[in-house]
Amino acid sequence: MTQKNYKVIDRETYYRKGVFRHFSEDCKCSTSMTARIDVTELVAHSKKTETKFYINFLYILSKVMNSREDYRMGYLWQSDELICWDIVNPTQYVFHEDTETCSPVYTKYDADYNKFYANAIQDIENAKKTREYGLDMVSHPNWFDASYISWLSYDALNIELPDGHLYFAPIINWGRYREENGRLVMPVTVRMNHAIADGYLVANVFRLLEQEIKAFNR
Repeated sequence: MTQKNYKVIDRETYYRKGVFRHFSEDCKCSTSMTARIDVTELVAHSKKTETKFYINFLYILSKVMNSREDYRMGYLWQSDELICWDIVNPTQYVFHEDTETCSPVYTKYDADYNKFYANAIQDIENAKKTREYGLDMVSHPNWFDASYISWLSYDALNIELPDGHLYFAPIINWGRYREENGRLVMPVTVRMNHAIADGYLVANVFRLLEQEIKAFNR
């Protein structure tokens, strides 16, 4: 990294010191949760403005992931340092119908919605031109996985990572929305390492998503 875009967290004063030590040393594991969120207004807004629902949700998700330090944590194994990134960006994916494979799309988060939307659209178009998987985590250390499962409105999803691997970037999946009781609800799955997140912090992602969706539609 040519530019330091993170701060080192002092483990002795880290507010989750005891929990971090336990789940990074004694019991290395992750925690995940799936819930449905109401996207009725966001769907209506996307249709009204003739914008893509997928990109609108990706922007809201990225905003939530940048809203507090707990979702921007990282681990530098080379120096054994717990860090917090200044900004985290979404790694989205484009699916190629002809080969039934996908390519990662690196889109930088920008708080300016219009800039983010335009960049995301361009990034997707560029990715459509390749059939390479091309995942490059070394050159993109402060990126979190944001993957849309467009073929199914699922009820549960679990992503397994080696328990001994201190991978702190959030992994977010979401599926197709469906109608329930006159509302449109969408399954979202949030996976985080237990060393830097517990049930409250994972559940809080869903609460923040619904808050930002309401604010976005005003």
